[in-house]
Amino acid sequence: MIVLGLALGYAVVELVGGFLTGSLALLADSLHMVSDVAALGLSVVAVRMASRPATQRRTFGYSRAEILAALANGVALAVVAIFISVHAIERFLSPREVAGLGVIGVAAGGLVVNLIGLWVLEGGRDESLNVRGAWLHVASDTLASVGVILAGAGIWLLGWVWLDPGVSLVVSGLVLASAWNLIREALDVLMEAMPGHLDPEEIRGLLLETPGVSDLHCLHVWTIGSGEVSLSSHLVIEPERDPEAILENVRDALEERLGIEHTTIQLEPEEPTLPGRSACRESCEVLSVPG
Repeated sequence: MIVLGLALGYAVVELVGGFLTGSLALLADSLHMVSDVAALGLSVVAVRMASRPATQRRTFGYSRAEILAALANGVALAVVAIFISVHAIERFLSPREVAGLGVIGVAAGGLVVNLIGLWVLEGGRDESLNVRGAWLHVASDTLASVGVILAGAGIWLLGWVWLDPGVSLVVSGLVLASAWNLIREALDVLMEAMPGHLDPEEIRGLLLETPGVSDLHCLHVWTIGSGEVSLSSHLVIEPERDPEAILENVRDALEERLGIEHTTIQLEPEEPTLPGRSACRESCEVLSVPG
């Protein structure tokens, strides 16, 4: 909410300053800050929704609200970057006079606001993809402010009017790269892909090295929300083994070595004629065939 208030207030200042100085870079920065306002507002709503408890219908709760907000923020960043790029190319073809000193002053104020925003959001960006999306918005806007200051200085001191659209294009490229990374991460969560920091072979090896486990199948690892990793698997256990001891060892190993706390483990006895296999495995393999 603090960053949202700062961004909303200075977006108006930069918008007015862009029109008064004739700077596309400053106008682009103001539009980027407007997108920050929308993104931060969406993030606040998503955080509130994600904190709501699970219901009988939504048994996983509302954690995915933050992921949806992160996806929306990524798309918004991409749209802003493309919009700025198109207008920068137009400005290259039709250069205009720009008040360099005024650009420096307004952009410097924006830089201060963005640095405060980054400091406020720093604590939560590693814990929530949604907060990381908001942080990326502000970070890319910080880079934009630096670029605008440099463009204003070049125009004021050297008369290089081309710096105005040139900086706009560079900033757009940086924004687009941030947008792509955010969209990709959000889609990975929504498609229930295995989190990037985990190795499926390491997980498989960890489960198989548990005493009493002879085989496994139906291994699934996915993310519900930011940092909420879940795992489910069917473990084939050797005869005469204590199921409760196996479950306890598996859960302790997953939590201590990989940080996976939410687990659903199904234990299945070996078939006498086929050691290491179970009747369930065949049906699981059939369901796993693509198409």
